[in-house]
Amino acid sequence: MGKSIRDIAKKKRGRPKSTGLGTGILVRMHDQLRALDAWRNRQDDKPSRPEAIRRLVEIGLQSSRK
Repeated sequence: MGKSIRDIAKKKRGRPKSTGLGTGILVRMHDQLRALDAWRNRQDDKPSRPEAIRRLVEIGLQSSRK
């Protein structure tokens, strides 16, 4: 005889909890998007938009420390 419907584990819905260990920040970029994409395309490894934003923030923070 097969398993009862109650014995079958249900799949959890939604995004897994283990992704995105940092704090998520929503930023709307309208005018800066073309400049961001142009900067990304000039990079050797072609980073994703989120990675490009992280790198540019780090560059800005390093320059402000000098």
